[in-house]
Amino acid sequence: MTWEELEQKCINCTLCPLGQTKTNTVFGAGNKNAVLMFVGEAPGESEDLSGVPFVGRAGKLLDKYLEVVEIPRDDVYIANMLKCRPPKNRDPQEDEQDKCISYLREQVRLVQPKMIVCLGRISAMRLIKPDFKITKEHGIWVKKGGFEMTAVYHPSLLLRGNLQYKEEMLEDMKVIAKKYRDYKQNA
Repeated sequence: MTWEELEQKCINCTLCPLGQTKTNTVFGAGNKNAVLMFVGEAPGESEDLSGVPFVGRAGKLLDKYLEVVEIPRDDVYIANMLKCRPPKNRDPQEDEQDKCISYLREQVRLVQPKMIVCLGRISAMRLIKPDFKITKEHGIWVKKGGFEMTAVYHPSLLLRGNLQYKEEMLEDMKVIAKKYRDYKQNA
């Protein structure tokens, strides 16, 4: 399947009710040949309005972390597990994840990243392991399906002001940046 075919299929999706309440499908954005891919849980209001992932307050904070560790946002690919916004930004339900995960899998197949970073516990629980504990396991790397994977705090959690989480996020992002540069140099 090509990028265009996948995106069109996603835009026209009727597998769950979220497609009926969306403003826009939030397919994904960035470098389609990225070494590094970030995966969040679901679009929020700003993303639903724009059709682009991580452009709201949480996205702006993610941009700041990327800037600090010198990873250009244009060099990475960013997607969510769900492509449509859940009502009132609630957590994605398991059945919604089940119906939408094939789009993400196909995006990963097309991008072929070396590294996948889950943004938050929900994507980590789906992509790394079901009992993932974000406060204990963030920044820990695993090999799975031919990828190096880790999870970091979701930027929206950091907006709530916990200084310790913000510092831990910065340390995790520094490790991500080092691995990213190593992959880029050895490509």
